[in-house]
Amino acid sequence: MVSKTIDLLKKDLPVEQSSLVLSQDVKTGLVLVDVVNGFCTVGAGNLAPREPDKQISDMVEESVRLAKLFCEKNWPVFAFLDSHHPDIPEPPYPPHCITGTDEARLVPALQWLENEPNATLKCKDCIDGFLGSIEKDGSNLFVDWVKNNQIKAILVVGICTDICVLDFVCSTLSARNRRILTPLEDVIVYSSACATFDLPVHVAKDINGALAHPQDLMHHIGLYIAKGRGARVVSEVSFAVCVESDTDL
Repeated sequence: MVSKTIDLLKKDLPVEQSSLVLSQDVKTGLVLVDVVNGFCTVGAGNLAPREPDKQISDMVEESVRLAKLFCEKNWPVFAFLDSHHPDIPEPPYPPHCITGTDEARLVPALQWLENEPNATLKCKDCIDGFLGSIEKDGSNLFVDWVKNNQIKAILVVGICTDICVLDFVCSTLSARNRRILTPLEDVIVYSSACATFDLPVHVAKDINGALAHPQDLMHHIGLYIAKGRGARVVSEVSFAVCVESDTDL
């Protein structure tokens, strides 16, 4: 039933996706959203997958691939890490990614970014990373990263497609339209490097207060809304041959 619904939805609400070829002609930054244990590593916490999940594992694999390539080329990388104070809940979600725990750390395959000078890491205590980048003095670390690196396009990957990724993308697009993020022009969502969690209808009905969250359906809806807000959605990402030997832009 769910698969038929998804097929009908994709037919009635298609998300046109293109291929992206990155080159030194456009200064591009990579944004990793919450590729942390608490959302990606099996059994790591209340919001982690209970068993191996292909959509999530594929997202992690692609995120790692891109992060390594960006860092090899000395292209800017920004990583959000969901991180919450134990005494400040985030309803409607149960406690997760508590500051200082393994849940709030990048997945093992990305922990090298913690010591990577080319990467900027930001612990965020809310769903929307754009808001989570606001510092106590009113500055915004993400805005500063875009401006300081003169970034014209960002490539967004991570989890969850319809929650943290979507909220960040929507806020970023609004900020771009208000000229807050000059010179940023394009916000690109890489569908194969995004994922969301799976809570089927038949499981949710037995959990008091839970909302069903079919994975493939909500992933598609997240991409559809992001595109409707002005993001470009791509299904493939490659690098132009001419930049293979370049170390910077």
